[in-house]
Amino acid sequence: MKKVISVFGSLRPREDEPEYLEARNLGKELALAGFVVCNGGYGGIMEASARGAKEAGGETIGVTVDTFTRVANRWIDREIREHTLLGRIETLVNSADGYVVVKGGTGTLLELAYVWEFINKQLIPEKPIIVVGDFWVKVIETLKDELLWEGLGDCTKFVQKVATPQECATRLKQRLL
Repeated sequence: MKKVISVFGSLRPREDEPEYLEARNLGKELALAGFVVCNGGYGGIMEASARGAKEAGGETIGVTVDTFTRVANRWIDREIREHTLLGRIETLVNSADGYVVVKGGTGTLLELAYVWEFINKQLIPEKPIIVVGDFWVKVIETLKDELLWEGLGDCTKFVQKVATPQECATRLKQRLL
């Protein structure tokens, strides 16, 4: 059975924007590495990563939610529909063998914080969390300082930063395949 990677990122990027192109390349690299790409199933980063995966011959899963009236993007092979946003996040987290986080807003921050905290508290097994690019670096550094001050150790050890989609796929392959 193929390993599943959940991709978290913004709904905002459009087809001609750099973030969309990077996520499309990310989906392609993940598919070529042998992973199934899972995401929230809608537009922006979700559409781009699914599109890249499909264009590379890969498989995709979209986890959508009844709260929104949108339909899953056309690059999704299998849609999982949840009733609530919390149920959606739980499915995105529980279905995955690893997580990739790209630029995003508060929804992406929630997804990163959720998976990071659940791994940190050993509520789910340790799985790779990879952030692509520099967008989340200041958040991670701030939390590292705070958690060390609280005596909780370096919890940032669970989050790795990479520069490119290719590096992301290589790291995940080394860890999971």
